[in-house]
Amino acid sequence: MNFDFSDGQKQLQQTTRAFLDDRAPLQSCRRVLEAGTGWDPGLWKAAAQMGWLGTAVPEEFGGAGFGHLELALIAEEIGRALAPIPFAASVYLATQAILQGGTPEQMQRYLPRLLAGDLVGTLALAERPGHPGPADIDTVFARGRVSGTKIAVPDGAVAHLAVVGARMKGDFVLVLVDLEEAGVQRCKLDSIDPTHPSARLILTDAPAELLGGAATGWDLLERVLDGAAVLLAFEQLGGAQRALELTKDFTMDRYAFGRPVASFQALKHRMVEVYVAIELARSNCLWGAWALSGDASDLGLAACSARISATRAFELAAVEMVQMHGGVGFTWEHDCHLFYRRAKHNAVVLGSAHHWRDTLVQRLVSQHAA
Repeated sequence: MNFDFSDGQKQLQQTTRAFLDDRAPLQSCRRVLEAGTGWDPGLWKAAAQMGWLGTAVPEEFGGAGFGHLELALIAEEIGRALAPIPFAASVYLATQAILQGGTPEQMQRYLPRLLAGDLVGTLALAERPGHPGPADIDTVFARGRVSGTKIAVPDGAVAHLAVVGARMKGDFVLVLVDLEEAGVQRCKLDSIDPTHPSARLILTDAPAELLGGAATGWDLLERVLDGAAVLLAFEQLGGAQRALELTKDFTMDRYAFGRPVASFQALKHRMVEVYVAIELARSNCLWGAWALSGDASDLGLAACSARISATRAFELAAVEMVQMHGGVGFTWEHDCHLFYRRAKHNAVVLGSAHHWRDTLVQRLVSQHAA
């Protein structure tokens, strides 16, 4: 049995890398960060023209008609390039929520605009610190209006459309909110990674519509979050691999006592530790991609495993990148801090590693009990 990607999928990944190397070098991420714009609209439109925003969306809605395996490979390259675009919030969260839970009319209305890059989507869920459960949602939806406050909305400062978690007659529901409408106030929040600007959304009788036309419930949200966890893990994997490669190249070229510092045993051991963490994460990410592409029953377990291991790998690679670059690694002018910022941001954007560990334990216990 062949567990590798097909030649066509590998070609897609190579094409994606070549495009990002040309259009999104690390300097573009730095420009966005220092300018305070929050994202690169030109790169976003280019990604739409390449078909990336609709990789796993059927052709009838303007998508490429591929699958989650192809989307995972693109996600890895997005993470490798540290691309300053709201890919995760719009593609993994908002687009998938509408695709999986929307009515045919909602899909026809929103998906083509999301895939064309005309709309940026996001998911607004949390209302207080910590990962929310159904009982933690106080936002209310009634008579086509929604009221409540959402915090740390990923890429909420640049999004046009939000899938919002709310309560309707005591039931948890997802509703669609146009963030340009009256009744929506957004406050940009300071973030460790300003290239992914989060926001607080204050909704006061804002116009909204029920996603799917009925109480979709928490199960739909969990499926979307599990899928997003796998795809974001691939972004983390790409970032970790790039950080290790740059660190290796730097230490090979930096000399001390007449020899490359990469030849010192202490640095060798530390780079091996990063390499092992990345390969472990890669294995779990591939399990997650397989489970997601086949809608397997163990997707929940695979998503947790991918998210936990990829978070550790990227954070470890980013920290060691700074350390092994020596004094220059701590300076604003060096790219090390770009990886460190992105690693810390990605570690919490869908819930912390602690949350996913707890979720993994709960799911294993439930599986054993069943």
